[in-house]
Amino acid sequence: MAVWAIGDIQGCYDELAMLIERLGFDPARDILWFCGDLVNRGGQSLEVLRLVKSLNERTVVTLGNHDLSLLAVSVRSEQDQAKINPELRAILFAPDRDELLGWLRQRPLLHVDRNLDCMLVHAGLAPSWDIARAESVAREIETRLRGDDHKRLLRQMFGNKPDTWTPRLRGIERLRAGINVLTRMRYCDVRGRIAFAEKGMPGTQRPGLYPWFEVPGQKRRELRIVCGHWSTLGRFAGLGVYAIDTGCVWGGALTAMRIGVSQALSFSGLFSVMRATPPPSCW
Repeated sequence: MAVWAIGDIQGCYDELAMLIERLGFDPARDILWFCGDLVNRGGQSLEVLRLVKSLNERTVVTLGNHDLSLLAVSVRSEQDQAKINPELRAILFAPDRDELLGWLRQRPLLHVDRNLDCMLVHAGLAPSWDIARAESVAREIETRLRGDDHKRLLRQMFGNKPDTWTPRLRGIERLRAGINVLTRMRYCDVRGRIAFAEKGMPGTQRPGLYPWFEVPGQKRRELRIVCGHWSTLGRFAGLGVYAIDTGCVWGGALTAMRIGVSQALSFSGLFSVMRATPPPSCW
């Protein structure tokens, strides 16, 4: 059995199909981990959702900020949904829309596999979180997303405040802060305050900010962390973190990394497919 982790797809269906073929993926024995952002900007998000969903229990998908954004738009009025970009509109008005969105809403924000000594998340973890805290925060949000009251959360979950997760937060602010950490964070300060506007490669950030995995004094984590979200960081391995968003939608590559049980992952078991079509003209 092989377990492959795949970076942000963002609607790049052709590249995903080619990558899966290159991996020699066997759905009878292999598993694919997707680190989130299945949709938006690549042009074929509907096809990506249908393909990944069709693989059923042979996949693990952690939700990214673009996936959550799609779910948020889906609970707006039909008139508002019709104003969204054509790529996402194709999902929102597809005949299998409810099935696809219902499946997406059931995906986790965090996946932990202790047999592989590894975890999967879209963006990152707060410096004050150990693995148990991260699991607890993710479960709180997942319970609400999967529940009867999910529309209320989807209508209120986006916003830059609060910009720091603390255990004293309650209600929607607690959920929003957790979502921001798990799906939007790149840089933060030593107290865990997220710098949402900072999106460049390490070294370009303002003084006092750190990549989330380099914050001094952060909690020690016993598992390796595989993540995406940060295309300008690119392929990165260090400090127990393996980042695999290599910017396919921006003209880079879609990357897959094999997950093994060894103490240190490496990029030797790695495949990439370059973007075949021009990147989108804007963020």
